[in-house]
Amino acid sequence: MMFTESLKSNIDFKRVYKKGISKANRYLIMYICDNDSQPGKNRLGISVSKKVGNSVVRHRVKRLIKESYRLSEDMFNSGLDIVVVARDNAKVACFGEMQSALLHVSKLLHILKV
Repeated sequence: MMFTESLKSNIDFKRVYKKGISKANRYLIMYICDNDSQPGKNRLGISVSKKVGNSVVRHRVKRLIKESYRLSEDMFNSGLDIVVVARDNAKVACFGEMQSALLHVSKLLHILKV
């Protein structure tokens, strides 16, 4: 991912959950807030709980979300912290459905460039 870094620390995740806004659809919940530490870049965090499935399923869902974001990375506004939480239905989603779900939630949050 060229313009994006990973959001890794628990403190950053909690800050996005507390101060950010969120929207959801069938497969994903997306939280966003402004990135204070690096205004020119986005930071992406992906959360998939054990309720979704075993480690193989969780990792597959995580890879689908990451690849969906990577392919449409240039469409997103910069300077955001983004946390994507996978819902239980995400385990049966194919790549096309996941990419569509990610773009749908992004449109709801108005974070795509026009």
